[in-house]
Amino acid sequence: MRLPLLDAGGASIGRLEDVVVVSGRTAAAPRVLGFVATSQRRRIFVNANRVATLDNSGARLRSWDIDFHPFKAKDGERLLRVHVIDQKVGDEVVSDVALRAREDGRSGGWEVAKVRLARRNALRRRPTYRLVDWNAVPALFAATTEAAAEAARLRDMHPSDVAGVVRSLPLLQRRQLAEAMDDERLADLLEELPEDDQLRLIEGLDMERLLHVLDEMEYDDLADLLAEMPGDQRTRILDKMDEDEAAVMRQLLSYQSGTAGALMTPDVIVLGPNATVAEALAHVRNPEWLVSIAAQVFVTNPPFRAPTGRYLGVVHIQRLLREAPSMELGRCLDQEPTITPEATDGEVAEMLASYNMMAMGVCDEAGRLLGAITVDDVLDRTLPTDWRQRRRQAAS
Repeated sequence: MRLPLLDAGGASIGRLEDVVVVSGRTAAAPRVLGFVATSQRRRIFVNANRVATLDNSGARLRSWDIDFHPFKAKDGERLLRVHVIDQKVGDEVVSDVALRAREDGRSGGWEVAKVRLARRNALRRRPTYRLVDWNAVPALFAATTEAAAEAARLRDMHPSDVAGVVRSLPLLQRRQLAEAMDDERLADLLEELPEDDQLRLIEGLDMERLLHVLDEMEYDDLADLLAEMPGDQRTRILDKMDEDEAAVMRQLLSYQSGTAGALMTPDVIVLGPNATVAEALAHVRNPEWLVSIAAQVFVTNPPFRAPTGRYLGVVHIQRLLREAPSMELGRCLDQEPTITPEATDGEVAEMLASYNMMAMGVCDEAGRLLGAITVDDVLDRTLPTDWRQRRRQAAS
């Protein structure tokens, strides 16, 4: 506690105040969900997935982005300083908690490992201490509600499998579970549900929580959800969103359904021709990118946010791994075709299949990159609307 919060460049932008943990699955250690920090006189939440390193120098972020919405704890979330430190365990008191890097090889982050207990003795001036494993004092981290316990059980399941579980629940239980989920996990779940189920699930969320969840969704999935909302609800949400984010969403919503523009995401990796292979690999390593997006780097003239400067080509990750780190991207470009935002879903699918691409750039008439369409989104759009339900029925 009290360590600095550092931006991606290493400059201090705040200070850590607490650690947010949630109970794990049965027999699994409590997991660090994120950190409460103060920055610009605000008490904010920093998701653990957005922290690249945590050591004595502080918590360093992976990217320059930071969410300044005020922190508000949800059911099932435990703050170490508030809820754990100084709590009595028999005739002892919790004086510290040890964290360790998670070892599951998938999601990274940290989990609770040990708890330090202190005992005061009238015959001694200083207390005595002992370390115990977290599961020796499970009540300190136990879920406080049935919904929080269920959210913990589902936490490490694939979002598609979680969606199958959620769809089998009555609506009231679905909403209770949604309340207990963290924002990122709920966003992942929404992306795996049909839009009508999404709308029913978020009806019980207040506007502040809803905005936090929507902010975690992929642009194309969020555009699909907003398109299904009643006009007045969509307008209220867009008016409350960050100005730049709202502008992006309004642009995506302007494209006709069934076209490449309605299917694309503007959130892709874009660099200039003078950027090096080493710089490109540093971007690709960021775990926040979807696998299909991180499979290639699009190269354009500046600016590097959609709509970019003139599109020059693409460099796939296999090529990046073969070239010298100092090589400039302009020297290893593939000239793969792009598509216009007015192209139909069918044309997009044919193009991706013809050229065996994971993602295809979408450019306007001036040759500026507007975004990209990934193969997983094309599959989602071209498969029958009930394909998820039929797959789950077959699996069961």
